[in-house]
Amino acid sequence: MHGKPRPPADPARARSAMDHLIAAHVIGQQELARRLGVNVTDLTCFGFVLEAGEDLLTAGDLAARAHVTTGAVTGILNRLERAGYVTRRPDPDDRRRVRVAAVPDAVVRVEAVYAGHYARLADLFADYTPDELGTLTDWFTRATELAHEYLERLNSNGSKDSADCGDATEPG
Repeated sequence: MHGKPRPPADPARARSAMDHLIAAHVIGQQELARRLGVNVTDLTCFGFVLEAGEDLLTAGDLAARAHVTTGAVTGILNRLERAGYVTRRPDPDDRRRVRVAAVPDAVVRVEAVYAGHYARLADLFADYTPDELGTLTDWFTRATELAHEYLERLNSNGSKDSADCGDATEPG
């Protein structure tokens, strides 16, 4: 399909649109997590497990992706396991480690909750040319990297005020 005409934009408008998108998705994720009987962090971690597919993650892998400690990920995995979302399997190469696998019934439940949203996104993406989708994908990827870098900076500063993490050109 050919791309549609786009409204004029500048960095301030783009940032405002992004802020609204993030807010809508945070609220949406909270609602989806509630419907699935888990919290947002646990649902996010389950999403990482799903994304990994057959290449099962270790608890350490999951902690790194979620930017939480290995102790915190133990609690997350305990809750997900009790709720029937994951199982832990011994690592075939290292008996001291476990790998995390999604429970097939849980995958079906989660996919059913997300199906309507993903169908709407597919319709939205159909309004963009392949080049535009490439630009969107590039932007999402790079913005995610920036967010992870900023989170690392926040975490490395410990108890310091978050304003200390900004550059001179960034708002506090």
